[in-house]
Amino acid sequence: MEIHKNASSDKALPLGEGLGWVLKKNNEAFMNFLNLDYSYCTLPSKFYQLVKPTAFIKPELVFVNDGLLSELHISPKNHQEILALLLGNDSSFAQAYAGHQFGGFTKLGDGRAIVLGEYLTPLNQRFDIQLKGSGRTLYSRGGDGKATLRAMLREYLISEAMFHLKIPTSRSLAVAKTGDLVLRETDQEGAVVARIMKSHIRVGTFEYARQFGSTEDLQALTNYTIQRLYPEVLNEENPTLAFLKKVISAQIDLVVNWMRVGFIHGVMNTDNVAISGETFDYGPCAFMNAYHSETVFSSIDKNGRYAFGNQPNIIKWNMARFAESLLPILHSNLENALKLAQTCFNEFDQILAEKFYKMMLLKLGIEMQSQEGNILVNELLHLMENLKLDYTNTFLTLSNDMYEINSPMNEPEFQTWLEKWKKAIESSTSFEKARKLMTENNPAFIPRNHLVEEALESAVNGNFDLINQLLIVHRKPYNYQEDLKYFTTPPSEVFETRYATFCGT
Repeated sequence: MEIHKNASSDKALPLGEGLGWVLKKNNEAFMNFLNLDYSYCTLPSKFYQLVKPTAFIKPELVFVNDGLLSELHISPKNHQEILALLLGNDSSFAQAYAGHQFGGFTKLGDGRAIVLGEYLTPLNQRFDIQLKGSGRTLYSRGGDGKATLRAMLREYLISEAMFHLKIPTSRSLAVAKTGDLVLRETDQEGAVVARIMKSHIRVGTFEYARQFGSTEDLQALTNYTIQRLYPEVLNEENPTLAFLKKVISAQIDLVVNWMRVGFIHGVMNTDNVAISGETFDYGPCAFMNAYHSETVFSSIDKNGRYAFGNQPNIIKWNMARFAESLLPILHSNLENALKLAQTCFNEFDQILAEKFYKMMLLKLGIEMQSQEGNILVNELLHLMENLKLDYTNTFLTLSNDMYEINSPMNEPEFQTWLEKWKKAIESSTSFEKARKLMTENNPAFIPRNHLVEEALESAVNGNFDLINQLLIVHRKPYNYQEDLKYFTTPPSEVFETRYATFCGT
């Protein structure tokens, strides 16, 4: 049994007792196909507020993720029970947190989301089920707490694509129209999405505990998070230090994985960095087409803080904020705590660089790391930027020998690099093995921004054909098929220069 020590008592509490136990009993009366737990509510009450979701008059299911329901062994009798899930229940809570947004600190919280509870699978895996777009909470700060159909369909589509791209991510169980109109630039159809994650605890949750709670509150949150997400560090001499190292490692791996597929998160604020190492918040995200390290699409990222190539720097900055939050419990002496935290960053850049180049070399079919290999990667990226080569299609072409006659890849400088790359493969492995590695690491299909926008526009107007096609194609993103070549086509340069993404709030 998992246990958590309550901050106000030395008594070990099973996850789900106290207020959590009461909520669990209320839930059983509400929904018999989904037995939810409420371990988060064993934390001090300042970390959450009980919430009753907005009552929607004419809800209508749009998408149900039957494959995910099957994976989780969730078996509703019919889709009406899923609709009931999307309407929420009285046993719901919103999480409090803070965060650095574009470098500035502020007090936040779930302003348009509520946690319905924690689902335990037959294998005892724990997942938050969160309802997004469910209306105002105490943390809405003047917002309406609602979401548009377009934004929730985007969340569903991109998170499913990310999952099949083999990147840790939140996933969507279902989307429903609410029957309400939501005012953004114009009146739009309202919607809610039910999404799952290992946990919605974020760096901002720890910043909140440090700035607005006691040391005991911070220790309670840390104990709970370790036991829930990283129980393997419990036996370490300093579990908090080991926990910090685990989270840093998970975040480095995640960002390197984003770089592998050309993903740009767009809003890497500390409140959008999950301690579990999962990707979430798919508002202003996008995928890079023509390679350039400074590529950014987010309408609110005016200075390129979260540009594609700056994501490694930002995750280091975010992890430094996380470390600062943990200082009071890293060591009783502040100077010693700072020294311990610094040990986690002494080799940060080196570790990140090693993982980045290892990833990039695998994209080139090369397993062995070397200085020559790193130079080969740098030369390729320089060529791709100068020749405005499509990031995904360049590696797809190398993987499959599909060189097109008019491609810039036929330019003399690229051909020179190509010969150098072939020699590197010959000296380290076989072309057969290299192509296998490349196929495993280079997707043929990514959510192309122009196709995503076209699909969303059609869907909000009642035509779901293209979004359904994209969902099917992205279930096997590493399996190139010539008859699906349309989905590998980059957008026009005009679209690319004008395209912007938005938060949706």
